[in-house]
This record gives sequence, C-alpha cells and structure tokens, in this order.
Amino acid sequence: MSSKIMLMATSLTHARPLTCAAASACLYPARLVPQPPDLLKWVRREGGFVHQSIKIAYLEEEKPNGLGLGLGLVASAEIPKGSDLIILPQHIPLRFDAEDAESSALIDLARRIPEELWAMRLGLKLLQERAKKGSFWWPYISNLPETYSVPIFFPGEDIKNLQYAPLLHQVNKRCRFLLDFEKLVKNELENVKLDNHPFGGQDIDASSLGWAMSAVSSRAFRLYGSRRPDGTHVDAPMLLPLIDMCNHSFMPNAEIVQEKEANNESMLVKVIAGEQIKQDDPLELNYGCLNNDLFLLDYGFVVPSNPYDCIELKYDPALLDAASMAAGVSSPNFSSPSPWQQRILLQLNLDGENSDLKVRIGGSELVEDRLLAALRVLLSNDREAVEKQDLATLKSVKSEAPLGTSNEVATLRTVIALCVIALGHFPTKIMEDESILKQKVSATTELAARYRIQKKSVIIDAMRDLTRRVKLLSSNESITSQ
Repeated sequence: MSSKIMLMATSLTHARPLTCAAASACLYPARLVPQPPDLLKWVRREGGFVHQSIKIAYLEEEKPNGLGLGLGLVASAEIPKGSDLIILPQHIPLRFDAEDAESSALIDLARRIPEELWAMRLGLKLLQERAKKGSFWWPYISNLPETYSVPIFFPGEDIKNLQYAPLLHQVNKRCRFLLDFEKLVKNELENVKLDNHPFGGQDIDASSLGWAMSAVSSRAFRLYGSRRPDGTHVDAPMLLPLIDMCNHSFMPNAEIVQEKEANNESMLVKVIAGEQIKQDDPLELNYGCLNNDLFLLDYGFVVPSNPYDCIELKYDPALLDAASMAAGVSSPNFSSPSPWQQRILLQLNLDGENSDLKVRIGGSELVEDRLLAALRVLLSNDREAVEKQDLATLKSVKSEAPLGTSNEVATLRTVIALCVIALGHFPTKIMEDESILKQKVSATTELAARYRIQKKSVIIDAMRDLTRRVKLLSSNESITSQ
C-alpha cells in the first residue's frame, strides 16, 4: 500500500514533484525549492521578533536524547535565561478555521476527515496555500522539507520490518485513509469550477495528501484558539513558522507561551529561554511525553531510552492463561473469573460492553495499573483479603504485595511471562538488529531497525525490573520464614 503512495508524484504550483522515494537516500531532505526565502528575515519583516543570536543551521551530530540530523535553530552566542527567543504575532501562524475558510469545498472535505487524523484538516489548508500564487505563507512553505521520514513513505519492506503489530496497524490505517481520501477528493472536486477550486485546479493525490499530513503532524502545535462564550479556549492546531524548527528534548532549554498583546485581543505566540543557552546549542522544545510509536508515526524519529515508551498488549484471558502456565502459576480464574472478581474487572474497564482491552507494559509505570490490579485479583482466591483493599492500592505498583508475597510473586512472574511472549513475536533478535546498523543501508531501513531495538529494549528493561522485584520479595519471604 505504501509503495503505491511512494511512486506517486504531484506538481503543485511553486514546487518540484514530491519524490517521496528519495527520502530513504537523503541525509538532509531537500526543501521545496532549492533557494527558499530567508525565514528569519520574513518573520521580522511581518512584525515578528527573532533574537539576534539565533541562526538556522544544520545539526551535525546526533545527540544522546535522540535528536536527528537536519536543519534546526542554534544559538550563535550565549542567550540568558528568560530571554524572548521568537515572538509571532497572530497573523503569522498558519491555522485552519472553518468559519474563515475561503472555499466551501475545502470545508466540506475537512468535515470528511476523522478527528484522530486532525493533521490532515490543517494539511488541506497547507496544500491550498502551497498551490496559491502569491500566498502570504509561501516564504514559510518553501522552506518545508520536500520529504518526510515517517513510515507512510517507507518502502513496503521497511514497513514490514517495523515488526510491531500496533504500529503496523496505524501505518496501514493511514495509508488506507490517504488512498481512500484521494478518491474522495477527486470525486468531490471533479465538477468544481476553477474559481471555486480550493487548490487552484491542481491535481491532488495520495502523495501530496501524505506530504501535507506529515508536514502538519511533525510540525504543528496544539495551542489556544478562539475563546468560547464560557471563557475557555478552543484547542487549535497551528503551524508556527520558525518555531517549528526547534528540535525535541525531554529536558528542553526553551518553552512556548501564549500572551495577549497589550491593549489588544490578539494573541502572541512566544518562545522563551527556559535556561541559559550556550553558544552553538540547538533550541529545544518538549514535543510531549510520547512513546516511540507516536514519535515515529508523526515526527519520523525515535528517542533512545525513551522513558515514556512501552509495549501494548490486548487483555486476553487465553494470553493470560498461557503466560501464567509458562510462569508456573496457572490459575483457572482468567478464563472464568468468579462473580466478585468479574465485578472488579468491570470497575477496571477490562470487562463489559465498552471495555478497553489495550494494556501497557514498560515505561514510566512499568505495568499499567489496570493490568496489575486484574492479575493480583485473579491470582487470589481470598475474596475477603481483596475486598479489604481499595482499588487504588490494588492498581499501584508502589503498593508492596497488598495481597501477600506469594500473590505478588505470582503476579509479577505472569507479567514477566507476558514480556517473554511479546518478545517472541518479533522475528529478529536485538543482536541481528544491531548488526544492520553496522551495514550500509538506507535511512528508512536504519530507522526501522532503531525502532525495533528500542521497542525490544523496553520489554527487556521491564523484565529486568520485574525480576529484581521478584528476587527481593522472595528473599524477604525466606528471611521472614526463618
């Protein structure tokens, strides 16, 4: 599916064709035009502010926090903490407000896009401005990358080599959406007159739609939009020229704030130095406490040792039976819980009509609290002991053996067995993946291998932590019994 998108090409006004296949061979993705306008000068000319010690530069080294190589903002001299770095007045951010849209055809298309793919809505506006001669935002758009390293543009083999079912599902879902949406766009715009055509008569295909969606998902910020009657603000995705060239870090040196202009209802978007920034340091923002699935899907990179990365499993009695048997703690209650156990599963939203059966292992919480509570309860036959504990205690990994040491050991061993089963679903081992990184391979093949390594590392780290806890519990129990 993705290979079809890769081979498509578009020829929007101002731009060369989108050669998506070239992304895999390019260290620095080309910008839409060979020599785009100076973005710093444009922002200043349009009434924005850019600190005199900020420059656009290629980041030559990959940092331990997972930053990729490419264009970014760098301090050309030391910048004091609290300094204004960038200020954008209200007219510079690119947003898509349905009520302000010029074309009703564009609004109709946007309404056909599901909320979870909000990036495509703003992407339509981006495509409209890209196609428009003399667009106000052309100096910004012309500086955007020609290609993106997100999985929808991977060769088919590299998509397959991601090896992780939840991510593959999302990639295939997005590819299917783009192919279906291409047909819908063509049908909807087939008889639209040129004056009313949202893209100036330009042909829009899955490749250009994918480019626009990727540009937005990798660069847009969700900030405060217009004010509602009750005083709260609409959540508004917007593209922030220049600001979106700040890289990601979980320990950023800068932060975004929104402020009202003095004596004006207009909103300013500002980037402020959160700490002293040294000369030659890149400007960094925190894109969010995201797992590597989202970083790869939306931004096209993975963060090594990401503290928020995890694996996703389906809560399935058959899987739990297999895990508990492998751990030597077989329990008949997974497939047929007692009524009192079932009531707790309902409270945990792991049973019933609208249950949420996706559970996580790894990351900051080690074991998702709902899974931990369910295992503790189902591996106990002592109803009285269970009902003495509140649900918050049963869900907490910090609660030390709330149902007794043997129950806790059985619970943690079952989670370890789930990790072993999850690891077994990957067709390659970490050593094989690491050997790929030593070979001369394409950028997408390398990125897929790095993703696999990080995902497997999450499982292995969780197993180590859980095993340490089991050993500690077992040693404490033997000391107590002496």
